[in-house]
Amino acid sequence: MKATGIVRRIDDLGRVVIPKEIRRTMRIREGDPLEIYTDKDGEVIFKKYSPMGELSAFATQICETLNKTSGFMAAVSDRDVIIAVSGAAKRDLMDKRLSEGLEHIMESRQVYQYKQSDAQVNIVDGQDKYRVGIAAPIIAEGDVTGCVLFVIAEGAAVLGDTEYKLAQTVAGFLGKQMES
Repeated sequence: MKATGIVRRIDDLGRVVIPKEIRRTMRIREGDPLEIYTDKDGEVIFKKYSPMGELSAFATQICETLNKTSGFMAAVSDRDVIIAVSGAAKRDLMDKRLSEGLEHIMESRQVYQYKQSDAQVNIVDGQDKYRVGIAAPIIAEGDVTGCVLFVIAEGAAVLGDTEYKLAQTVAGFLGKQMES
């Protein structure tokens, strides 16, 4: 744990303001759920809660199935990091922070498919070897909770309609799983 040197007081309603710089750095947005942990030493720890994290084992199985079915790398993310990968690149992508470009794709709430005329979008920050081939946002109860991805490496073939429909269907299925 790293000390920030910032001290905040609790108001009369029990609220604490998390400084803007910390929210920006940790990508905590208004309305994001936070888990609260306590320690026997009196520490209170806030951690971003990821409902997709509860489905990580299931997401891994889905990625493996997508990879075997299509022959392309597949990944599933929550709103911040990749939580499951199959087909290669596990070390390069797993638990890595998503790129701003991929976040924008998710916020658009539309399935994105890379075309040769488009600028390529990196999957994760600081790593340009793997790009978004297809990205289908996972929407549960009206909120974007993650994304189903087909990953392409530099110089790889453009993905087709089959992969587009697979990503769209799996994203819809995961969204329904999150709601139940």
